[in-house]
Amino acid sequence: MNFTTRPEITGTFGVAASTHWLASQTAMSVLERGGNAFDAAVAAGFVLQVVEPHLNGAGGEVPILLWSEKEKKVRAICGQGTAPAEASVETFRRLGLEQVPGIGLLPATVPGAFGGWLTMLREYGTWPLADVLAPAIEYARNGFPLVARGVQAIYAVQDLFREHWHSSADVWLPGGKVPRPGALFRLPALADTYERVLRTAQAEGGSRTEVIDAALRCWYQGFVAKEIDAFYRNEKVRDSSGESHSGLLRYEDMAGWSAGIEDPVSLDYGRYTVAKCGFWSQGPVFLQQLGMLRHTDLQNHAPHTAGFVHRVTEAAKLAMADRLAWYGDSPAADAQIQAALLADDYLRARWSLTGDTASAALLPGSPLGREPRLPDLGAAERTLRTADTRFGVGEPTFASLPPVHEWAEKEIFVGDTCHIDVIDRHGNMVSATPSGGWLSSSPAIPKLGFAISTRLQMTWMDEGLPDTVTPGVRPRTTLSPSLALRDGEPYMVFGTPGGDQQDQWSLAFFLRHVLHGMNLQEAIDAPAWHVDHFPASFWPRQTTLNRISLESRFPEETIEALRAAGHEVRVGDPWSESRMAACSRSQDAEGRMILKAGANPRGMQGYAVGR
Repeated sequence: MNFTTRPEITGTFGVAASTHWLASQTAMSVLERGGNAFDAAVAAGFVLQVVEPHLNGAGGEVPILLWSEKEKKVRAICGQGTAPAEASVETFRRLGLEQVPGIGLLPATVPGAFGGWLTMLREYGTWPLADVLAPAIEYARNGFPLVARGVQAIYAVQDLFREHWHSSADVWLPGGKVPRPGALFRLPALADTYERVLRTAQAEGGSRTEVIDAALRCWYQGFVAKEIDAFYRNEKVRDSSGESHSGLLRYEDMAGWSAGIEDPVSLDYGRYTVAKCGFWSQGPVFLQQLGMLRHTDLQNHAPHTAGFVHRVTEAAKLAMADRLAWYGDSPAADAQIQAALLADDYLRARWSLTGDTASAALLPGSPLGREPRLPDLGAAERTLRTADTRFGVGEPTFASLPPVHEWAEKEIFVGDTCHIDVIDRHGNMVSATPSGGWLSSSPAIPKLGFAISTRLQMTWMDEGLPDTVTPGVRPRTTLSPSLALRDGEPYMVFGTPGGDQQDQWSLAFFLRHVLHGMNLQEAIDAPAWHVDHFPASFWPRQTTLNRISLESRFPEETIEALRAAGHEVRVGDPWSESRMAACSRSQDAEGRMILKAGANPRGMQGYAVGR
């Protein structure tokens, strides 16, 4: 048996795993009181907005994968908002910008989390909106323990709040002071917002679903949208360009948007079929890696060995290069090309480019014979010559002291996102990766108490690319929940925060579990790593090639073998990579449903619960 920090949870009634213990317990409490997995995940999702405000928020986004026992089908819910109608290459060029800034008002998209969560609740849940929102409102109103990482986030940007973002200072610096780690922290303005939405929706009366629809109208066509419009239209605030700008997000952008329910993309790997969100997400990176690794002898290389790490890393390099060239949702994106990226012949040919030594080249493929076109990767360096990095880069990576460019050099990672998985006794399954609307991403809307997503920073300013900034088009996101079938039956939901690392950490976890037989907790606890071999998705989008960062728990012979193979190796702290969570369902010999769960011990806040 492999070492684990805690047991794999096993039960028959329900399981939940997330990046924060209060969200996991909220989900379980909903299951205990008769709610299904969809009710539980929505309630936990709103709690995550409160208790992990440095990693997601009410103004953020959420992609969701689910299995409904009623429909017997995997579905994807897109809670990723679109670019405002005024957001175009021409608009940003007129402002003298080569990149969409990482923080401030300019990179806002329509905040899709509320729509994504409530769409799942309406279509698949059973609970009324008031019951689902109650835990989040309770924590926001009466207090929750603010984790040390959240305090670090506030500490890092306190000068920005005091000097420029006064509405955020009002929320996050009560009494003008940085809060203490572990002390109860309150978000009364956010509680007021949710209570007002609820009162407004209930006043319209009607059934459970009619109240949910009324709440959606209140958010996207009512007072929430109007307050966002007024702030983004009339305020000018400091952003990462070093200048002050007003925003582009308008009431009409909000009113014209709704969350979509879609079919996922998928790929087979032996007994397993893995489903991911489409090419508007990073999700197909997981599938491309998996498809390439079908053509290697990975089963002969234990997870702690250089043979395993090298092969998975080289597949990641090729998949991420394809992400750069072909993923996105703009008019230039080609659905036939994107489908071809998952064809076995293409993936076999891609894998043939690898060898025993590390690749140092960025090598996008040519699906259907189409030559790849890449964005201008030099824009990042030009941007940094005049940019203001004192208060952060696009992704909320925090250390104890500024300036940010020094943090980036030290590879200090704390994440930018949350994750929640739930399975109920009926077999319904949910995997969701909420993010955005970070407290450090943009100023809090004064009358709402929350910030808006800056996901538009993930688009490019080059015309004619699949991810060119385009009015009304969702940016390609790094957010990437996962759902796996085994022998055609729903089996596992899993995922992790981590930006560009998400589909690296998730894939290695999956392989450790399905190929090498580790249980969920063993596969989560095992030494992890990631590779940087692409332009980062977050501002300022600097390109790094052939750098692999490993936890120091890897054997020394593995580290040295990777160096000998040509990898630029960085060794981090022993528990510094990944924040995986996972839940699974299967049947025992008597046909009873057995539920299992595991969660990440790193950072000491992720937990799995169940019975």
